[in-house]
Amino acid sequence: MTALRLVQRMKRDWMHTGRRPSGLCGAALLVAARLHDFRRTIKEVVSIVKVCETTLRKRLVEFEDTPTSQLTIEDFMKVDLDQECDPPCFTAGLKKLKAQQVTPQEHLLISQNEIQEYQDEIDAELESSRPKLRGVYAAYTKEGEQFQKPSWEHV
Repeated sequence: MTALRLVQRMKRDWMHTGRRPSGLCGAALLVAARLHDFRRTIKEVVSIVKVCETTLRKRLVEFEDTPTSQLTIEDFMKVDLDQECDPPCFTAGLKKLKAQQVTPQEHLLISQNEIQEYQDEIDAELESSRPKLRGVYAAYTKEGEQFQKPSWEHV
């Protein structure tokens, strides 16, 4: 009966949408068995419901994100929560969007860094493509950080 209540709650939390029922049943069986002190391993449940171990773990993680998983055993048996959760794929999409969003300050900082990188590349290319001066004017070019200026006092 506990496994049936768990499956009903999973359906109310939209965990069944787009999924085969054997994964939900396996997760419900495992949780119900452990709630009633039946020590069953994931491999035992996987061999019964014929799903991959990864699928069963995903359903358990999705169930963990619901408010029902926060209830105690007594509360779960007595209380029937009226609230529903969003589907797991919807909440995963929201988490992904939140991670991709960039604040305006970060966007400005990224833009400034990109501009500086492009400016450095342009300066390096201009410096390398500029012809080298010879003769009298060569002393006025910038070599590294120091300027070489001729001394007019000795003339």
